[in-house]
Amino acid sequence: MAVKIRLARFGKTNAPFYNIVVANARTARNSKPLEVLGTYDPIPKPPPFGQGKSFKDIKLDTVRAKYWLGVGAQPSDPVWRLLAMVGLIEPKYSIIQAQQQKPKPTLASSRPLKTAPASA
Repeated sequence: MAVKIRLARFGKTNAPFYNIVVANARTARNSKPLEVLGTYDPIPKPPPFGQGKSFKDIKLDTVRAKYWLGVGAQPSDPVWRLLAMVGLIEPKYSIIQAQQQKPKPTLASSRPLKTAPASA
């Protein structure tokens, strides 16, 4: 049985709210999950006392998330990013990794030059 950790959408139009859930990989997005691990509100909230940056609210049961990761549940890409922000797993991509990758050779530079046949 393949198990995924993914987001289940709730809320109104243009006001999304997500539950972070553990569900079978073949079930629909909003079907009944095996377990609800937490919530994610992507709408930025104003900072408390009017100082600092606005923040997005993430509430997560880290003990249960570690358990499900330990038994082999695969997080989706958005959940992977959220779990990396909390510090449970390593980020998939980082700015440093992107800078260290060598650029791929372009198609024009990898082709050998054709020489014209010699006229006799």
